[in-house]
Amino acid sequence: MSDTELKSPVDFQEIIGQNDLKIAVATLNAPKSINALSFEMVNLLLSRLAQWQTDDSVACVVLRGAGERGFCAGGDVVHLRESSIANDGVGAEFFAKEYRLDYTIHTYSKPIIVWGSGVVMGGGLGLMAGASHRIVTETTRLAMPEVTIGLFPDVGAAWFLNKMPGRVGLFMALTGVPINAADTLFVGLADHFLNNDQWDSFFDGLISLSWGDSSEHHTQISRLITQFEAQSVDRPDSIVREHFDEIQTLTSGITFEETYQNIASYSGEDEWLTRASKTLKNGCPVTVALVPVLLQKALHMSLKEVFYQDWVIAVNCLRLSHFREGVRALLVDKDKNPQYEPNNIQSVTSMHIDDHFNTQGLSKNPFADLD
Repeated sequence: MSDTELKSPVDFQEIIGQNDLKIAVATLNAPKSINALSFEMVNLLLSRLAQWQTDDSVACVVLRGAGERGFCAGGDVVHLRESSIANDGVGAEFFAKEYRLDYTIHTYSKPIIVWGSGVVMGGGLGLMAGASHRIVTETTRLAMPEVTIGLFPDVGAAWFLNKMPGRVGLFMALTGVPINAADTLFVGLADHFLNNDQWDSFFDGLISLSWGDSSEHHTQISRLITQFEAQSVDRPDSIVREHFDEIQTLTSGITFEETYQNIASYSGEDEWLTRASKTLKNGCPVTVALVPVLLQKALHMSLKEVFYQDWVIAVNCLRLSHFREGVRALLVDKDKNPQYEPNNIQSVTSMHIDDHFNTQGLSKNPFADLD
């Protein structure tokens, strides 16, 4: 299947395979923005996934991104900033719908395959994390860089960051450090490695599968992917695995302040750790300090509770100034000189953190109806 000129923000296809069963394909179609998620895209995906879930002729779903640059670079934060300034409630509704979409993927009854090549960041990881078959490639570059814009690791990130080995999840959330395909496998964010040039033959293999009982579809897909994985080449070395002990040391502070100083004061020659340290120091002080609290609160939450906590924090980020300022500096004016208030980690108080968990004035839990 080739990447043709697509007109809809999400292109939907249903390819008839063996035994008259269909492979349903959703292609995010905003390649200029690396398929950044818009409100329309989220609504289209929610509606079509609901339709495919009840369609007995659909064997599995494939999610991928148009263009060569990546699967999805995250949410459309520039428009979210505009909503924040206008105080029009659109941003709160977007986050509610986006997290509902992510939850739907986590709990979907049919196999969902995500082709996570190229850039996978923020909201893109939200789409990928809950899929049953998560495929990465030699070009995959994944990150949760929200602290660079005064946001926080959302889309259920507290759920999967807490499940990573050691304190890698905390380190990733604090530093927004990019990781490669081998890293995603090591930390549990992906399941299989294939090469980009295997896409066409892999998809042809899906069409040719002799689909059996629906209860066997997950296994059939896993076997097919494993066959292609055995033929893949150029799998990178895991940077996270190489740095695992150093990550543990840097995040071993008894207090968050100690952990922050450990990372921020890194003075070695390792380029990856140097980048991580720089991003932490340049990140929004309030949302950097929010990260460990977010992860701690989520430790014993259900998935639905994690998404509700994310929604509360996201709505409060829209209300507070640091998100607007972070997006302005990085993506609107592009001066890369955000004037955060407070402007350093030492000035962040418990009141600044507590503001993000404030439910006063919020509408009812938008996820209360979810199973």
